[in-house]
Amino acid sequence: MNRALTIAIWFLVSIVMFIIITLPVSLEVHLVTAVMLIVAMGVIKTLKLDGNWRLLLLTFGTIIVLRYAFWRTTSTLPPVSDWADFIPGLILYLAEMYCIMMLFLSLFVVIRPLPLRPSIRLRPDDPVPFVDVFIPSYNEDFELLAGTLAAAKAMDYPADRFTVWLLDDGGTEAKRNDVDPDKAAAAQDRYEQLQGLCNELGCRYLTRAQNERAKAGNLNNGLANSTGEFIAVFDADHAPARDFLQETVPYFARDSRLFLVQTPHFFLNPDPLERNLRTFETMPSENEMFYGIIQRGLDRWNAAFFCGSAALLRREALLANSGFAGRSITEDCETAIELHAKGWNSIYVDRPLVAGLQPATFASFIGQRTRWAQGMMQILIFSFPLFKSGLKIGQRLSYMSSTLFWLFPLPRMIFLFAPFCYLFFDLQIFTASGGEFAAYTLTYVLVNLVMQNSLFGRWRWPWISELYEYIQSVHLLGALLSVVRNPNKPTFNVTAKDESVDRSRLSELSRPFYLIFLLLLLAVAMTVYKVAAEPYQAEITMVVGGWNIFNLILAGCALGVVSERREVRSSRRVNIERRCEVRGADGNWVKGTMTNVSSGGLAIQLPGGAAGLGRGAPTVVRFTPLSDIGANELSLFVRSATSEGKGVVLGCRYMPETGTDYRLMADLLYANSANWQQRQRSRQVNIGIIRGTIQFLGIAVYQTGRGLGYFLRFAAGRRGEP
Repeated sequence: MNRALTIAIWFLVSIVMFIIITLPVSLEVHLVTAVMLIVAMGVIKTLKLDGNWRLLLLTFGTIIVLRYAFWRTTSTLPPVSDWADFIPGLILYLAEMYCIMMLFLSLFVVIRPLPLRPSIRLRPDDPVPFVDVFIPSYNEDFELLAGTLAAAKAMDYPADRFTVWLLDDGGTEAKRNDVDPDKAAAAQDRYEQLQGLCNELGCRYLTRAQNERAKAGNLNNGLANSTGEFIAVFDADHAPARDFLQETVPYFARDSRLFLVQTPHFFLNPDPLERNLRTFETMPSENEMFYGIIQRGLDRWNAAFFCGSAALLRREALLANSGFAGRSITEDCETAIELHAKGWNSIYVDRPLVAGLQPATFASFIGQRTRWAQGMMQILIFSFPLFKSGLKIGQRLSYMSSTLFWLFPLPRMIFLFAPFCYLFFDLQIFTASGGEFAAYTLTYVLVNLVMQNSLFGRWRWPWISELYEYIQSVHLLGALLSVVRNPNKPTFNVTAKDESVDRSRLSELSRPFYLIFLLLLLAVAMTVYKVAAEPYQAEITMVVGGWNIFNLILAGCALGVVSERREVRSSRRVNIERRCEVRGADGNWVKGTMTNVSSGGLAIQLPGGAAGLGRGAPTVVRFTPLSDIGANELSLFVRSATSEGKGVVLGCRYMPETGTDYRLMADLLYANSANWQQRQRSRQVNIGIIRGTIQFLGIAVYQTGRGLGYFLRFAAGRRGEP
């Protein structure tokens, strides 16, 4: 009865919506109605009304968006007989319909995201299943792996109930027997060094004959050589907090069909956009929108998927799927969709329990996103989610949203160059007057802003999504087209880890961005010329010119992204407050406080002076570890001593020699996940549309100037800053 009533209400609402959307009204009536709905949306948003009010806001927005789609479909396409206008006009129309489709798919996913799951932990009398911890590696360096392995080994879980495995694809038999003696020697050295590290830390080292099927093959090799009931997977640059297993294992006892507990990826360092635009400390990171709300939305539909790391999986489910899937180069999402189709369940726990590293250079960032985009396109082609057998309707739509999203380079590039059709070639690809553009298009754009800010405002500020899409689209478009031509062609490329930018420079991928910026500048000049030369068409020319100027603002801001700033520190500091003692120059211990730590060193505040320690002095710090390490002293090298009030702050570098040293370093940086949660919350603030727009314009103007300045400094091959 309830289901029949729900269907009847939905049917009636759909009829009413259809009538409203298709109702023939004058331009003035539509504009007044749209303004009234936008004002109502603004009131709901300003008063922060939630629940059904939030649904009402989205309903008002949906009406305006669908009115725009109806108008675009029935009133703005060029005549089919004028094929020179019609073909590019149709391409632009399809790009807009893709965006509207993705808007509604995202609304479906996040309209009622699951709330934060309560923290549950293993109780003393609960069974403790055995867990194998996999850390796949390919070309990461010793120091990075030591930190991750030490953090994994320090997890709060009975020591005899989990094993940490380093799955090393950098020391395979094939690499150690390479025909190039230098490569063979390097692989042999890596093999021996990492074996020694694992022995010191109490971990297991595992490699294989050769690198087959990339990361999926490496993980499956780990499955074949282990027996644990559950598998925890961490990327080589993703170090877990002490409470990772405590926060994830208990969920599996509640559902025998649960195959995955996924947690968010938290990053200690900025991506190239955040670093070069200097927004990392204040603005939510790009991934926080996905992990902060989209995954929780997917979780409601039992469609939260495996993200390759920071996850716990059930071995039984993986074996039912013949291990980790490897047909695509995104083995994580592919594995999840196959297991969801087989009736297994997943959940998402929205608490940062790992700390990782993002690509530091723009080239590495694009390389990573290229793999993601190509892999998701492979899944779209090989396992078209809408028709995949075994998935429920909510899962079908959720996976369609996740895979179709990566087509964004196509419409983004179409929107970028569409004004050129009119400005340079006088093509009429959008038949509308200036008044119609204001009544329909501008209200549609404004409604989009309000809806997105209402849904994602805490996790994504205005116009930042457009900037991220643009900087990726320039290079991703060709990568996507190559997948369409040959879905089996893409190969797994490992993202560079632990990079640093030791001098300011232009990215090696920057050239297209400067060329596009120049073309957009020429289009501005063409706009001015056409307004003067063809005053009878000034209205439409200025509309198209305004569109081009928006593109120019995005392109100018992107110049700042590809102008790589010198990184002052090779590793980012995390603020902490832990008591310690430092051995002074006279051998006595002086009490102090550790105020921040990184993978390379830490800062210690001594209230009563430097204890005779100055730049270049060796010393030792001792503290109480959060884990049972069996040691509490760590060797340091003083790099700086800065007066602060009546005391001094020592900037120190680690001097690790043993596995115990790495465990102490990991305890300082990775053990306490509360540090990461606090850091996330401090950035997740909705600054609103007006303030966000003003701030973005300020950033864009400054970064345009900085990008042009970098071009003048470095385009001729001059050296960057030392």
